[in-house]
Amino acid sequence: QVQLVESGGGSVQAGGSLRLSCAASTYTYSTYCVGWFRQAPGKEREGVAFITTGGGSTWYAGSVKGRFTISRDNAKNTLYLQMNSLKPEETAMYYCAADGAPCVNYGLWYVHPGRFANWGQGTQVTVSS
Repeated sequence: QVQLVESGGGSVQAGGSLRLSCAASTYTYSTYCVGWFRQAPGKEREGVAFITTGGGSTWYAGSVKGRFTISRDNAKNTLYLQMNSLKPEETAMYYCAADGAPCVNYGLWYVHPGRFANWGQGTQVTVSS
């Protein structure tokens, strides 16, 4: 079991930026597929961005491409999500997730919530118009 702790959420106006962090409690962090999900009230949890073990490949939801950047620092066991040009509809609880299985298998990204065994408690992002 990997403990994940998110931070960096808050309230911003539309067009603003936030940087989320997720600290992991395992020394094998570099072997984990990690990523970010978000969930707004009354909506399903959706994948936002994911990154492979070495950081060489990333996946983004279409709605955030060009505005969000995912990165990881394996030396610090930390995952980041830089969010720019935020929109009110992106108000949600943001969760980081980690799993020991590869992010990509046979060229396909596996980013559905059910495949991730480890979750943080979430950090709230509120974007006002």
